[in-house]
Amino acid sequence: MMSRKEIMDKIQDIFRNNFDDDTLIITESTSAQDIEDWDSFEQMRLIVAMEHEFKIKLDIRAVAALKDVGDMSRLIEKKLSIAQ
Repeated sequence: MMSRKEIMDKIQDIFRNNFDDDTLIITESTSAQDIEDWDSFEQMRLIVAMEHEFKIKLDIRAVAALKDVGDMSRLIEKKLSIAQ
């Protein structure tokens, strides 16, 4: 199973790729309010990229409840532990 740090590292790579910004630093408290271009369209692109990267399927209700990157990493961690 992946560690929280490994998950966060992959999430950061996804954010950097999606926002085309190699200097972007993501923490567990990062939210849409912290990144100017993070809108609903970008949210969908991020979710699709995470599903692809982690080879999981995220429930739309769970995604709608996400408040920040920490929530996202915990959801991914939970999905990965269920998949094993």
